[in-house]
Amino acid sequence: MKHLLLSLLAFACAMTAGAQSLKQWRDSLEVINGKINLHPDSLGLQLEQAAVNLQLLEWEDAADACGRVLEADHDNLPALFYRAFANNNLRRYALAKSDYEHFLSLSPHNMEARLGLAYTYERLGRTQEASDQLNNLVEMFPDSGVVYAARAEFEKGMKQYDVALYDIDEALKREPGNRDYIVSKVEMLLLSERKREAKRVLDDAVRNGVPRGILLEWYAKCK
Repeated sequence: MKHLLLSLLAFACAMTAGAQSLKQWRDSLEVINGKINLHPDSLGLQLEQAAVNLQLLEWEDAADACGRVLEADHDNLPALFYRAFANNNLRRYALAKSDYEHFLSLSPHNMEARLGLAYTYERLGRTQEASDQLNNLVEMFPDSGVVYAARAEFEKGMKQYDVALYDIDEALKREPGNRDYIVSKVEMLLLSERKREAKRVLDDAVRNGVPRGILLEWYAKCK
């Protein structure tokens, strides 16, 4: 579940601007730091600082900035979410769990925070709680391909390939052509030693417009 969930949550964390180059993010951080020197009590500026640090993969600095915000505003939702995400990347799973649970006590229907908590439970070895969280997500967001894909990844990690394939098919019904989901399905089929089916999935994807070149690694595994 690790790679899919973290990639999904990375985008959820980026509440500031769209794609920028590394230099542009560093320039933005320099500007924000200058503003903070003039307005050290601005929680908004410190949240912007944390968000840019996340973009730069500077997890410790992001967590520290969020900590300063939370000292002044214990229930600040963006700071709780950002810090939880940073702590997961720092492998401080107990701290991430605490922040996600606090967040969800204030905003119980937030999909991204529930995904993050499910991932954190899985990292802590609390597989039943991770499973319960993902099942709740499917009930809460039945039209979301993301939650089905997340549950499929968890099931794949548990070597429950049949139910994982069901869930990834449900994800693809909601987001046809999603390349990450297609690759995930191919991987599940290969793990189930169903190479012919995996190749058919790849062929279908190519017929539907996915460039064959980006799937060559998976075609090779189907031989």
